[in-house]
Amino acid sequence: MPVFLDIYQRSLNKFGEEMCGDQVKILKTPTATIIVLSDGLGSGIKANILATMTTEMIMTMLREQAELKDVIDTVIRTLPVDRERRIAYATFTILTIDHSNQDAFTIINFDNPPPLFFRNNAVHPLESEQSKISGKKITISRGNIQLGDFLGLISDGILYAGLGTTMNFGWGWENIARYVEEEVINNKVYAAHTIVNAVVGMTYRLYHYQAGDDATFVGVYARERKSLMVFSGPPLDNGHDWEYVNRFLEFNGRKALCGGTTANIVAEYLGTKVKTIISSITDEVPAIGELPGVNLVTEGVLTLAVTLELLKNSDGKLDKLQSSKDGAHLLAHEMLSADAIFFLVGQSINPYYQNPLLPKNISIRRFLIDQIVEVLKSFHKDVIVEYC
Repeated sequence: MPVFLDIYQRSLNKFGEEMCGDQVKILKTPTATIIVLSDGLGSGIKANILATMTTEMIMTMLREQAELKDVIDTVIRTLPVDRERRIAYATFTILTIDHSNQDAFTIINFDNPPPLFFRNNAVHPLESEQSKISGKKITISRGNIQLGDFLGLISDGILYAGLGTTMNFGWGWENIARYVEEEVINNKVYAAHTIVNAVVGMTYRLYHYQAGDDATFVGVYARERKSLMVFSGPPLDNGHDWEYVNRFLEFNGRKALCGGTTANIVAEYLGTKVKTIISSITDEVPAIGELPGVNLVTEGVLTLAVTLELLKNSDGKLDKLQSSKDGAHLLAHEMLSADAIFFLVGQSINPYYQNPLLPKNISIRRFLIDQIVEVLKSFHKDVIVEYC
């Protein structure tokens, strides 16, 4: 993929409701990225169930490679219709980005507000056409996403913020577009979460901090990929140490070493020694170290165990991490800041850290890294693991 798709979503629940009536599902594969946003009629539990059913149905069919027309037809026929208002019980927007075709995208919109698309820091019109499927009007927009572009999908709760005030019909699409232009141009935004948080924050203020409807904004920002390699554990065959060290040092991205033995192997290759930062020691996490050309050097198993818990508690968000400078917080920060993480995991087992309940060929280190990998994948990170 020539660009990395930085995806971020944020929702506001209608005031007084514990559950959001908007739902978002994201699927990333090597060949495509699919995002589904659904807005259930009304609010609360009923709306949440309807939106969840809609997103799950759409994503399941797309995952099974069903034709888009068949997907839409099935969903529209399945969704019940409100008898009084004669509208479907859930609206939806489907964004598909084809990585095998120069990141060409298609947006299928059923009764949600139009998408927002920005290129060169300004609103960029999309080629759109209308079609009818099962008697319902569908808007289809097409384009291709390039480096620096931003796509925004919104539910109508974003549009209607400010309704009944001087903004008679709410904030409105044009005002949102203008606000995003100002955020991009004035603040030189390089992350999806910055734009999304700015828009949702303004929406919340326009609702006077009591949202009158569920409101969701999904942002997709095309930028350069941020990569990280984590080298942890000495290789099983020490005759190949230099080969893996060389790969690590030549990696095009940020680099983290986890483990004293691993760090010493790299230090020997560099003809130096690891410098220990005593001030970084905590009750739970051993000290970090320093090596030229390496962004982070930490202890191994103990640090990985704490890092795993920090990642689980972060929900994938950097702002949920404390600003602590211990090895675990710094390692979690590196992982959450990266888009693609490559783990190079040595399989030489330190008996001191071996759990007798694990098979002899599986170390605690590998066990922890496997769990970290699953958590990172749940945050839509691109993760590759190589055992050596």
